[in-house]
Amino acid sequence: MKKISIIKYSFILGVVFVLVGCSTDENQTVTTFDNLIEADEFNTASPEAPNPDMWNYDIGNGAEQGIPGWGNNELQYYTDRPENVIVEDGMLKITARQESFMGSGYTSARLQTKDKFEKKYGRFEARIKLPWSQGLWPAFWMLGQNSDEVVWPQCGEIDIMENRGQEPTIMNGTVHGPGYSAGEAISKAYELSGDRFDTGFHIFGIEWSENYINFYVDDVLYNQITPDDVPGEWVFDQPFYIIMNVAVGGNYVGSPNENSVFPQTMYVDYVRIYE
Repeated sequence: MKKISIIKYSFILGVVFVLVGCSTDENQTVTTFDNLIEADEFNTASPEAPNPDMWNYDIGNGAEQGIPGWGNNELQYYTDRPENVIVEDGMLKITARQESFMGSGYTSARLQTKDKFEKKYGRFEARIKLPWSQGLWPAFWMLGQNSDEVVWPQCGEIDIMENRGQEPTIMNGTVHGPGYSAGEAISKAYELSGDRFDTGFHIFGIEWSENYINFYVDDVLYNQITPDDVPGEWVFDQPFYIIMNVAVGGNYVGSPNENSVFPQTMYVDYVRIYE
């Protein structure tokens, strides 16, 4: 069984410093979030489904929810089958497969915590090893709790990590809101040097407070987004819930091609939330 090691960030509220090692000279504000309040360590050796007290499944190709292709022209059908989502060997495994299923040519899985865990502000992080292949779209992200009541992007979206499978050294952290969504979203890429996201685990996280969202890869703070950075309403002032998935195809990544290799798995060692 894995032992939880709480990372204590030696940052003090209100301290401003110059971010080093990133392509910016902006000052950044950082905060201490070191009280672990929720976690899924995926601590099981024998295969089992994700913890139902924390995780829901999104099922289908989006048509059932009135958003075919999940709004992005994606090609997969999400299932709750163990072939697509399982907890074993001390980690969560989300696997995208090329197969004919319910009218789709691919299957995968999408988990979310709506109505089971939602939180306003804090540090949200996951330790993940990404899949790799043209046309894969792994993501660790969040939506506002009112996503069923208002039209996206009014609810707000925080993409803690999303990756184009054909770009194994690059990931993006992004926010979407009214007036700055889809291709107009506020986003910044982070690129590894001498490493790839599909060959080892990395920690993807945000620290989110009233007037900023900080984006991290491992111990590197690579971006901060504040209300002054968005051209529309700042909608990140309500509880958000967590989503993890591997999409196939879609506007962001393009379709798989003859060089794409399946199955492909996203491995999640843990998800942790601090305040």
